[in-house]
Amino acid sequence: MVKNPAAIPADAATPARGTDLRSRTRRALQAEITAVAFDLFDRQGFECTTINQIAAEAGLSRSSFFRYFATKEDVVLLGVEERGLVLRDALAGRPADETPWQALRQALNAIIGFNAENPERTLRLSRMMVDTPSLQGRQLQRQNSWQRLLAPELARRLAIPPTDTADPRPRALASAALGCYDAALTVWRDSDGTADLTTLLDQAMSILAD
Repeated sequence: MVKNPAAIPADAATPARGTDLRSRTRRALQAEITAVAFDLFDRQGFECTTINQIAAEAGLSRSSFFRYFATKEDVVLLGVEERGLVLRDALAGRPADETPWQALRQALNAIIGFNAENPERTLRLSRMMVDTPSLQGRQLQRQNSWQRLLAPELARRLAIPPTDTADPRPRALASAALGCYDAALTVWRDSDGTADLTTLLDQAMSILAD
């Protein structure tokens, strides 16, 4: 079924967090459909590729496609939410003596690690995000969920009681760190992937730490 396994985006290859067989099977099928879709995107472009084409290439009916993805955009953004969970866990695992900002910086290495597994694939995906308005909006929605995932751990590090939901500092910190990452990724993309993303993120986050 999969015609180009290397076309699977880095986030689509993220292992499923669920441990039950049904979850693992679903994620495996999603990854296969994603590989087929990215092969078509590479050949035809995102906008020119239809759901019917993806389904046919994957050996599925259109209705079967919708069992795994609600939209064509979801095929591209499959791993965004999963990466948010990985980032949350990385933040929770940072030493207690780190400041929230230091902990965020180190936790973001988990995301950089995903990108480093296949820089060319990451570069292609990043460009697709920039060039496709429908993907930009959906990515923003899902990355906003990262803020919500990170906020409870940041609140704990700030000694903010769990019942205090009116304090904006956890969300502000999460938003600032993710903004720094986006800025670093933009410069990295504009360099055609030749710049060092880790260095760029250090530069971006250090300016707010001064």
